[in-house]
Amino acid sequence: MITRCMDPAKPPLTVSVVLPAFNEEANVAQAVAEATTAAERLFAEHELIVVDDGSRDRTATIVREIGSGDPRVRVISHGRNRGYGEALRTGFLASRLNYVFFTDADLQFDPEELEGFLPYAGTVDVVAGYRINRQDPPSRRAMAYAWNVLVRMLFYVPVRDIDCAFKLFDRRVLGDVDIESVGAMVNTELMVKLGRRGASVVEVGVHHRPRRAGEARGATPHVIATAFGEVLRMRRRLAALDSRNL
Repeated sequence: MITRCMDPAKPPLTVSVVLPAFNEEANVAQAVAEATTAAERLFAEHELIVVDDGSRDRTATIVREIGSGDPRVRVISHGRNRGYGEALRTGFLASRLNYVFFTDADLQFDPEELEGFLPYAGTVDVVAGYRINRQDPPSRRAMAYAWNVLVRMLFYVPVRDIDCAFKLFDRRVLGDVDIESVGAMVNTELMVKLGRRGASVVEVGVHHRPRRAGEARGATPHVIATAFGEVLRMRRRLAALDSRNL
């Protein structure tokens, strides 16, 4: 497949890759290497931003060591763990190139699958991945199903797999969204707000890999409670906005 960056008839694609990370010392070096290899092959220019969300291990140190030999790689560290939403917000604000891609630093997705997104770059605002072979344990899949049902009852959601951490954005549409969620609600907030603004979205299936090292934190009681609190607050804010616009 000929990618956009190699087609002389089309403008070159440039991408800011954002990798949120929390205590991912066992995974982050490979995550950076995989993202770098894919970006070098698929894009004319790239930068890679690892947002270390207050890790207590060597995550930030490892990325700084990689960045000392590759100026395209940099780390932004939060002094404390602020949450997944804040990590994404930091990465998006630091991004400088025309497209923004994010995935997690836990190696559950292969950045090479970005190749299937490129035919849509420049024609839609968001290319959103959905997991075609979700590898999470049954309890995690059940909670994800319940979450998807809840948000679809409360909002217009323009994608089938709201929390899939494999999305490519035209950077211009991100400037229109004020991210307020600090936790796992951020994917829902992003897609709901973009959908309400009329952003165009295409979905592409991607393969999901089981976590090989480190600890998943998306289903802890604190994360779940924070997400439910944020979804209710966003529901109230959007309802108030709609009432003012009547």
